[in-house]
Amino acid sequence: MSKRVAVDVQGRQLSLSNLQKVMYPEPGFTKGEVIDYYTRIAPLLLPHLAARPLTVKRYPNGVDAPFFYEKNAPKNTPDWVPTARIAVPGSTMDRETIDFLIVEELATLVWLANQAALELHTPQWQLAPASGRHRDADPKQRTDLIVFDLDPGKPAGIAECAEVALLLRTELVDAGLRPAVKTSGSKGIQVSAAVSVSAPEETSRFAKQLATVLAERHPKLIVSKMAKSLRGGKVLIDWSQNNAAKTTVAPYSLRARSRPTVSTPVAWEELQSPQNLVFTAADVLERAERLGDLYSDTLEAPNHPQLISERV
Repeated sequence: MSKRVAVDVQGRQLSLSNLQKVMYPEPGFTKGEVIDYYTRIAPLLLPHLAARPLTVKRYPNGVDAPFFYEKNAPKNTPDWVPTARIAVPGSTMDRETIDFLIVEELATLVWLANQAALELHTPQWQLAPASGRHRDADPKQRTDLIVFDLDPGKPAGIAECAEVALLLRTELVDAGLRPAVKTSGSKGIQVSAAVSVSAPEETSRFAKQLATVLAERHPKLIVSKMAKSLRGGKVLIDWSQNNAAKTTVAPYSLRARSRPTVSTPVAWEELQSPQNLVFTAADVLERAERLGDLYSDTLEAPNHPQLISERV
């Protein structure tokens, strides 16, 4: 029988279990350490989760055991955790709607970590402001981010991704945006920027156009088409994440790798030494204290509502 520990998290009462259970066997990183990491990184993480319906990857028996994606709020969701019922036409689960969790406070993060929700994934849009714990079906949404997911095809790796990220940065700055960059916590890099658009389709069109242009300029380095047969030794600029139905791993989220690596915001200057772009939970906590939130530019859109649409 698992030992449970009652805790108070900013006035919320939680019961934590199996704190010594190993989630990452290689370093012996436990569930208690997962909870500790998410508790300590919460001041930087929570603003990036705010008002975004959450998808999690849960690993009940650690990263070497089977996992599952969870979008719908589970039956044991505390009554103080807000949810949003969102239409999901064509869902593989044969559902018309899903009640997504909305993470607004530290207690929700701790509860999720206790559920072995190691990875946190969010869309490139926010729900419109609303009051009450349960939000109505089909809430209005606001696309506020554009993202480019850089995925290397062997033997290309993180160094080639860094080179492509710097090329993207030049283009996005020229477009009037303030891009930020982070590691995926896996093998790639992600570049995002806050945007203000009049229609959600604008980000997808712009991202595809930019990826196509860069692939034409740098055919030995970049590919913009999804076919795996084209990726060998090149970096795919995956523009397709700019779709309302898709999600991207959140900044500061743990990843389910052999070690507790993190999707880590980095300074653009750090891309000059790409061999050092792998960070664990301990690294990120130290960086957060020293550097603050290097992804903060993605939290506030520029005042250019028609900027994207004018360039596609």
